[in-house]
Amino acid sequence: MFARNENFKQFYTNYPAVTLQLTINFIFFLLTSLSIFPAALIFEKMSGVNLYIANGDYWRLLSPVFLHGSFSHFVFNSFSLAIFGPYIEKKLKPFIFICFYFTCGLFGNLATYVLEPLTFTHVGASGAIFGLLGYYMSLVCFKKESIGTQHSRTILTLFVVGVTMTFLQPQINIIGHLGGLISGFILSFLMFQVEK
Repeated sequence: MFARNENFKQFYTNYPAVTLQLTINFIFFLLTSLSIFPAALIFEKMSGVNLYIANGDYWRLLSPVFLHGSFSHFVFNSFSLAIFGPYIEKKLKPFIFICFYFTCGLFGNLATYVLEPLTFTHVGASGAIFGLLGYYMSLVCFKKESIGTQHSRTILTLFVVGVTMTFLQPQINIIGHLGGLISGFILSFLMFQVEK
């Protein structure tokens, strides 16, 4: 489920949606890291600033998903997407996977807007990543027989570690993580009902 043994060509052939999002992450990381690009302007126009959203910049409910505040932030989220994304993309198919991923990111950012103060500012794809974790948790809860006991234990371990680190690490958008997680869980449950 989580083990990756494909070479690069096999990976992007088998998982085009995950590859596309990883590529977009990388492009935006370069745009906001290399001095030849207007990084400050990109962050200014795309960061999730609750005050600006309240004033009508509604694109900021989605645009933070493309930005990362540091190299470690970018690497961790990209690595998580590369590990968690392929199985879900195969289950949902590429277009639905992209919709699912961005919807989780959107709901994570929407929860941040509703529950955090107007001064709150954030970037990152963590809400969307936690949406993927929510999908896996829904498998454990509703389709455990389809993934087996060992995978269920692995998912529960990842869930505990992910949620624990959310509360322990500094400068984490806790509401965004939990909003993405809950939305991924609920959306997955709805998809399972449609499949029946």
